[in-house]
Amino acid sequence: MFHHHAPAGYICPICLGIQSIETEDTLLRQADLVYKDELVSVFINSFWVESAEGHVIVVPNEHYENIYELPQASGHRIFEVTQKVTKAMKQTYKCDGITIRQNNEPAADQHAFHYHQHIFPRYNDDQFNENCTKPGILSQPEDRVSYAAWLKAML
Repeated sequence: MFHHHAPAGYICPICLGIQSIETEDTLLRQADLVYKDELVSVFINSFWVESAEGHVIVVPNEHYENIYELPQASGHRIFEVTQKVTKAMKQTYKCDGITIRQNNEPAADQHAFHYHQHIFPRYNDDQFNENCTKPGILSQPEDRVSYAAWLKAML
């Protein structure tokens, strides 16, 4: 019923991260892993939006391309973990708010074809929506380490 948009031979960078595989096909590093249980994992995202550095993605450990095929059990767990992460992010990042975003299909700006939900720290007058129209900033692994450590300590 729903179309898959991953090209033939697609190597899922999120699956590689979940499997602890670090290759040129993924920017996720094990140092970016903030949380993992039987259903979901949380990583500091490698692409940042200006003013929302250190944002995370919450992903199911099994490969589902989008929300249309995501099992309810995984969806429920993603919500539960998202709530835990937002509380930890609010406390450790000292942010003024949180934005949660999830894209499905290329028309909605889905680029990695594995369901993933973004959690962005927000700050008063941060120009977040304007910054989202700019290309993402590819962070370096060493830039993400402190964010991962802060959240791991809270979770």
